[in-house]
Amino acid sequence: MHILAIETSCDETSASIVEDGKKVLSNVISSSSEIFATLGGVIPEAAARQQLTCIHPVITKALDDAGCMSDALDALAVTRGPGLLQSLLVGSTVARTLARLWSKPLVGIHHTFGHLSSPWLDVTEEILWPIITLSASGGHTELWLRRSHTDGDLLGSTRDDAAGEAFDKGAQLLGLPYPGGPAISVLGQHGDPHAYPFPSPLADLPSPDFSFSGLKTALKYLIRDSGEISEQARRDIAASYQHALCVHLLTGIEKSLHLHPEVREIHLVGGVSANIHLRSLIQEHIGERTLRTPKNIAYCTDNAAMIAAAAAFLIQAHPQVAFAPFETVASLPANFVFAVSQ
Repeated sequence: MHILAIETSCDETSASIVEDGKKVLSNVISSSSEIFATLGGVIPEAAARQQLTCIHPVITKALDDAGCMSDALDALAVTRGPGLLQSLLVGSTVARTLARLWSKPLVGIHHTFGHLSSPWLDVTEEILWPIITLSASGGHTELWLRRSHTDGDLLGSTRDDAAGEAFDKGAQLLGLPYPGGPAISVLGQHGDPHAYPFPSPLADLPSPDFSFSGLKTALKYLIRDSGEISEQARRDIAASYQHALCVHLLTGIEKSLHLHPEVREIHLVGGVSANIHLRSLIQEHIGERTLRTPKNIAYCTDNAAMIAAAAAFLIQAHPQVAFAPFETVASLPANFVFAVSQ
């Protein structure tokens, strides 16, 4: 099964062709992050204009890289949400147009379902269920118990801001560029992660939910009250703040494992999954369980390959979805949470 997928949920324009949900034949990403780096974040209208500029050459290159013509495709897929409305509209309009021109089924994919499918890309070994997946990015932070690709329960989510947004805001407070996660990681490499204490949000509650607003506020007051900060102090602050964010994420995973000790693998997906400190911290605390992250760093951030994988797994589990109208989701099983944009 060959699926061409389009992802335009934020400031990346991506197209990919994936075979059977695992073998990536092409994955083209055009990012406008450099444009927004000097502005401190994404401007929705500007992102959508960039999507319009990039989407045709990105799709053309994805087909060329895969050596694939439209008649070799079995279906198309597109991110249906959540994300920036203007950017999503660009991708969905192009996908609908191509599906009609090429007479191909079109599958709308929830953005989080795409991230949760990313650990299967370019992987040949068997992945063992059940799985607890932490999906963390600039737009969401969620913990899922997954029994199959289309059967899972949401265990916890953020009550306010997303982990990636907390990294971005922390970088801004420290005078670092956007995106904040990589910038804080680089600055904190030679810092002491235990130099400055930060609060432990929701630590005493059994629920594996998250809250990052208090950590951001604590960083703001720390910088304000420290007066003139030396370069080493900046490194220590960055390392300590990063450590606090990662410990908070780890705590949610540990609470989930306490509730579901039968879990065999831990998956870490989304943009925040690229953080090396978070990966090593989780690896130290999950015992004999397998920690799995996307095989390629490009699959951590927003990309179309994960959307194609999710579409393939969806069609395999519910073949009727590939032949339903794009808007029709009410007839899907009640536990199929990823069919509806939230």
